[in-house]
Amino acid sequence: MAGGGCWPGPGSLSFRLHDLLGLGLGMGMGSSSLRAAQGDAVLGDDAASPKPKRSLRFPLKAALTASVLATTGDTVAQLLHRHNKRKALHDHPNQAILEGAVAAPQIVNQATDDVSLWDHDWQRAARMASYGFLIYGPLSQVWYEVLDHFLPVKNLTNLSLKVVANQVILGPIVITLVFAWNKLWEGRLEQLPDLYRTRALQTLIDGWKFWIPASVLNFG
Repeated sequence: MAGGGCWPGPGSLSFRLHDLLGLGLGMGMGSSSLRAAQGDAVLGDDAASPKPKRSLRFPLKAALTASVLATTGDTVAQLLHRHNKRKALHDHPNQAILEGAVAAPQIVNQATDDVSLWDHDWQRAARMASYGFLIYGPLSQVWYEVLDHFLPVKNLTNLSLKVVANQVILGPIVITLVFAWNKLWEGRLEQLPDLYRTRALQTLIDGWKFWIPASVLNFG
């Protein structure tokens, strides 16, 4: 039939199907469910996939790095200490006798020869290695993440703040922990208060000579 009123045109048919489907979805699911269904249709699999949760993991790389650095630093310190002790006994034997380093002048040479540069204190080395691995490595990892979170932009102001925070916050914490760790291994925790009183401040100030330039290079 050729009459225009018998069959609806394509536009009219599309409009009616859209109304019927919309009505059915609205009756079956409600407006909020409809919006959710529309959102799922747009997002697809991305909406259904859960967001990955950040799990707590031991910072193995940071711990190993700190352990190696602590062991290396302790090795250098032990070698320098024994070298200086040997040099002092050789250059000033009488002073060494008065200070009780040796018993009598006739055994100065023997005492000097007994101070070996390779007479390593392995227990002390183990203390420092374990301190770096178990304490300083994980602590520094968390510390630097906190600094980067609050001071993310690299500029002169943030660089200065990070360096200062490293010395006045992290520095005293590290000294407190390393003194306690060593005395715990030695079984002499009762000596800690006196150690803090006599050596902590000077150790912190001496550390600034190395750690301030190191921090500038690290954060720069």
